Amino acid sequence: MSSTTPTAVSPDGTSPTPVGSWAAVLALAGATFSVVTTEMLPVGLLTSLRDGLRVSAGTAGLALTLPRLVAAVTAPLLPVVLRRADRRQVLCALLLLLAAADLLSALAPGITVLLAARALVGVCIGGVWAVAAGLAVRLVPAASVGRATSVVFSGIAVASVLGVPAGTFLGAVAGWRWAFAAPAGLALAVAGALALALPPLPAERPVRIRELGLLVADPPIRRGLLSVALLVTGHFAAYTYVRPVLERVPGLGAGGMSGLLLGYGLVGVVGTFVAGVLAARDPLRAFRVIAAALGTVVALLIPAAASLPASTVLLLLWGLVYGGVSVSAQAWLSATVPRAAREAASALVAGLFNTAIAVGAFAGGRAADALGPTAALVLAAALSLTALPVHPRAPAV
Repeated sequence: MSSTTPTAVSPDGTSPTPVGSWAAVLALAGATFSVVTTEMLPVGLLTSLRDGLRVSAGTAGLALTLPRLVAAVTAPLLPVVLRRADRRQVLCALLLLLAAADLLSALAPGITVLLAARALVGVCIGGVWAVAAGLAVRLVPAASVGRATSVVFSGIAVASVLGVPAGTFLGAVAGWRWAFAAPAGLALAVAGALALALPPLPAERPVRIRELGLLVADPPIRRGLLSVALLVTGHFAAYTYVRPVLERVPGLGAGGMSGLLLGYGLVGVVGTFVAGVLAARDPLRAFRVIAAALGTVVALLIPAAASLPASTVLLLLWGLVYGGVSVSAQAWLSATVPRAAREAASALVAGLFNTAIAVGAFAGGRAADALGPTAALVLAAALSLTALPVHPRAPAV
């Protein structure tokens, strides 16, 4: 870990003040909120996209799948391509590209142009997460890194609770094109905030393809990456099809279901910060607890299907636990890899997350189609419990 002095410097060569450091952390949270909102926006607009562009529901669904696949490739490769570029400039450029992609989506005359715009969104998703996920250690004192990383990752849960519902509401009121245009303005604002709040962040060292290969070849790191992949795949195998699961619960109408999903998102924000505190003390133990708890909660949802109170409690526990996955995984791998390789590790994790999301959604769908929603829960529980990491490694210094 770094010393108690932040490693980033301001333009005049001095270390940033604590206020400036936390302003930078909040700007990074704005970046993660912006990319996740844009990424997930089609979830609430699929019907409008299908009708507006006169395509099938499956084709419209590519607007959600394609960015994730592009992000999975972009995340590990972008740091290699950028090499010595200042990370503040990189993040500002990615947010400007996100604004352009959102605007192109809003103006798309057909599905081909929309998918091209969404591919650009995938570049932004992969790039922002590859660069931003591990920057907290360069912005705040060592004692505050866990809390700062939680703030950065809170953009995921806040986007689910506020960003996507707001975009869905705007799409219902003003049309899907305005729902895509609004995040363009948000991305521009975040780009400005990053330019103002972040200090210069020169690359600590160039990331090379060979370095990514060496990380994957290291047995403890490889097992860690596999654990993360299994856990995220398991989660999305079930969560992608959570509505059919909840529809089995007696007495839960459409309004109750929406309320439960909102509660899921809210407790996810809490879970991010709780896990950040725990991971700062012992990241390996935090990740193990999360993996065990997630697998157990999802498994218990199977017999709880006949009980509304039990299903409600378990779904909220699920949100609380999964809220800590990203921050605990990042903390664990940051403590495991050598300091010089942390950006490469963040890039690998970002690519892994997006691959696991796509694989999990696909696998859960196949299981649900073949055997019903319960099969998706069984698959998710099995993968999550299998993800328990092994062979802890002493933190890097």
